[in-house]
Amino acid sequence: MMRRLFLGVTLATGFALASVAQARVSQPDLAVGPQYDTTHVYVAASDVDRFVSSFLGTFGGSSTKQVVVTVTPTPSTTSSQLLLTPVGTLSVFGFRTPVPFPFGSERDGYFVTDLDEAVKAARADGAEVYVETFPDPIGRDALVRWPGDVTMQLYWHTAAPHYPELKTTPENRVYISPDRADAFVRSFTRFSHGTVTSDDRAAPGVEIGRPGGTFRRIRLQSKFGRILVLVTDGHLPYPYGRETTGYEVADLGGTLDKARANGAEILVQPFTSADRSSALVLFPGGYIAEIHATQP
Repeated sequence: MMRRLFLGVTLATGFALASVAQARVSQPDLAVGPQYDTTHVYVAASDVDRFVSSFLGTFGGSSTKQVVVTVTPTPSTTSSQLLLTPVGTLSVFGFRTPVPFPFGSERDGYFVTDLDEAVKAARADGAEVYVETFPDPIGRDALVRWPGDVTMQLYWHTAAPHYPELKTTPENRVYISPDRADAFVRSFTRFSHGTVTSDDRAAPGVEIGRPGGTFRRIRLQSKFGRILVLVTDGHLPYPYGRETTGYEVADLGGTLDKARANGAEILVQPFTSADRSSALVLFPGGYIAEIHATQP
């Protein structure tokens, strides 16, 4: 009797796992490429030009023409432009009106091949759609929130864009609690068809401003790009946790010199840990970025 019961449970579990695996395989890969996934930067309208000049002066690249548009489902006005750089793409907003809630909470925008399918898949994989799909001047958008309060925009364009390939892929830097880290990783890797490339449960604490301690660091990779999950207790010294993106460069010292020359401030001086040297930089307008060079 017990053997038959055990066999039944085992078979049922196997069928369930097979169903999950089949659903995982049948769900389409909706990503396009990391050059289409943009960091969202909100700065005061009076700071937009200074920020754009500083960022491009530091990393190179170009800006699309600045336009003044409505990018929210309720009335608002903002300047909008893309910065196309070798290390990542930015969407820069300088609102001329108060920013409607909850815009500004999303850290980035992920370009998808089919927005309706992406929203459906995100929900199925554990995300909350906290701003339903709405039209913008060149396509459609939605805002989603993953376990651990990781927020992002999913977007689609009426006319397919064509952005240059990146020299290096930026990192989406996610600070998250131990309570929700595994749930986030499970949900997002299912959605993105991604993989965990490393999971270090004793990464050096200097990477989050706490030398002498350790924390858990998880790296994810997918067609959307890279995500660095920093699992902490929330005891973070400024400016850690304020940066949403990490940019990889070939020459960290030379890049920081360019940043200073273009009006940026080095908040955390370069340090070396594990496989990289890193610094944190404040650009005009208040945008904070991590910049790193990989060590051989």
